[in-house]
Amino acid sequence: MSHLLPMPVMRSVAGLRAVVAAWHAEGLRVALVPTMGALHDGHLTLVRRGLELADRVVASVFVNPTQFGPSEDFSAYPRREAVDAELLAGAGAHGLYAPTVAEMYPAGFATTVSVAGVSEGLCGAFRPGHFAGVATVVAKLLLQARPDIALFGEKDYQQLQVIRRMVRDLDIPVSIVGVPTVRDADGLAMSSRNAYLTEAERAIAPALFRTLTQIAARLAAGGPAAEQEDWGAAVLLGAGFASVDYLELRDAESLDRLDRLDRPGRLLVAAHLGKARLLDNIAVTPR
Repeated sequence: MSHLLPMPVMRSVAGLRAVVAAWHAEGLRVALVPTMGALHDGHLTLVRRGLELADRVVASVFVNPTQFGPSEDFSAYPRREAVDAELLAGAGAHGLYAPTVAEMYPAGFATTVSVAGVSEGLCGAFRPGHFAGVATVVAKLLLQARPDIALFGEKDYQQLQVIRRMVRDLDIPVSIVGVPTVRDADGLAMSSRNAYLTEAERAIAPALFRTLTQIAARLAAGGPAAEQEDWGAAVLLGAGFASVDYLELRDAESLDRLDRLDRPGRLLVAAHLGKARLLDNIAVTPR
């Protein structure tokens, strides 16, 4: 689906709200796809899913400084708005919201949204403040755009659960839709950070998904989760990963630790390969 008119690019909250309000005045349902740019087919899948669920889709591109730690790659994070805009238009998006940092965080900005529970452990343990940065910017995007639905990829599963909890707790009138992870043919989850991988590292990377799949089969057969988690971490290190931040079985909803697979779970991993910190996760259910 493409448009005869050029896709509008909105830089201000007022501009975004005017466009969305006009759509709502026509009785149209609006979907928001928040991104940090450097778009790939995983992001475009969110846009295409939005088109199935709503009449209009607006995507945001904003590299959010508050979710990067002091030693993380904020300045190096890829920025290519013109390419992203072209991809979004090609996928059928009806608008791009690309605010500046000053528009998102004007002088005197002093509010942080933090979500306890689901934000703790996993990436929360390794990236202090990260999920407060995510929750704050997503709360702002939802209140700025006022969409009917917002779509997020399941690759960042802990982030998805943080956003769901925040929206419920703050009564933000939007439906949050999780969209299954998009993978390359060899199973590697699509991610903007895959661009950091060398050719040799890219050949190693599919071990992440392969190992999760193997652990899922072993967990379904019963037995303690810790044993399988340790086995999986050893497999990844043996495959060439530099380190494993975590590889854990969690409750699919609350993200509480599970000692064994006795209810719907989520197996989550973060591991370092070269300059990239790769995340992945899969759903696991008891037999």
